[in-house]
Amino acid sequence: MIWRSKLWTAVAAIFTVVNIAGAVIAATQGEAIHAGVHALLSLAGAYLVWQLAPRRSDVGAEREVERRPDAPASSTPPELTNRLTHLEQAVDAVAIEVERIGEGQRFITRSFVEKGPAPTRGASSEEPSDGEASVASKTEPRD
Repeated sequence: MIWRSKLWTAVAAIFTVVNIAGAVIAATQGEAIHAGVHALLSLAGAYLVWQLAPRRSDVGAEREVERRPDAPASSTPPELTNRLTHLEQAVDAVAIEVERIGEGQRFITRSFVEKGPAPTRGASSEEPSDGEASVASKTEPRD
């Protein structure tokens, strides 16, 4: 157990004992509300002591780590390792597909930019293009 958590456990225990004593003193003096507040505070302190106190499994794990400092703190079960591997593969597959979609969008955008704006149907242009001028000159007689 780390010295900080030992310190906080001791502080919470002292807090609990002081509030129990305060509840008893307030109750003997006939101050019911004051005694109730101390009782609630002592319950809160007891909860903190319970949360901060080391569990037997924690103590055993700490001793095992102390004996083998080069060993990892906890070993992951093989099922979790397999699931993480599958998740990593799925994320890689999604990344590849997203890159393909991006490439397709860049290709389409580039092809639109190179072509220019598409002509609209039925719209007549005031000036004929080069191809239209050559066709018009061949079909119309000159005077």
